[in-house]
Amino acid sequence: MNDAVRPFWETKSLEEMNQQEWESLCDGCAKCCLLKLEDEDTGDIAYTRLHCRLLDEATCRCSNYPERKRHVPDCVILTPQSVSELKWMPKTCAYRLLHEGKPLPDWHHLISQSRATVHAEGHSIQGMTVSEDTVFEEDQMDWIVDWEGNEP
Repeated sequence: MNDAVRPFWETKSLEEMNQQEWESLCDGCAKCCLLKLEDEDTGDIAYTRLHCRLLDEATCRCSNYPERKRHVPDCVILTPQSVSELKWMPKTCAYRLLHEGKPLPDWHHLISQSRATVHAEGHSIQGMTVSEDTVFEEDQMDWIVDWEGNEP
């Protein structure tokens, strides 16, 4: 297949994508919006069932995406450069997959043509989390979970 008929994510590097292409890569899983706890001694990251207070649970989308960094100062804004540095990115994340030279999964909306597929196939956090605002900070460790199906 020549480049004229191949989709942009197969022909462009992350750095070459325009803003619209870059944003369209997000599959809407919202796993990057989970509260993550880092072990200070080992650097290991533990995922929780707690999501950012700005996450809309129903849509798995940020409720204030343009101003998210202002409201949540530690929100990480993905860039082509940061993808390689963020070891906590989900293994199914399109940004991570493309950075690693892997194809998008069949359930990704750019392949399936439906943004609902990520939820229907069980690859999002839809309906499985609560807002970080509902849990005391000292209780956050009680919410640790392994989203990859292993024991936390």
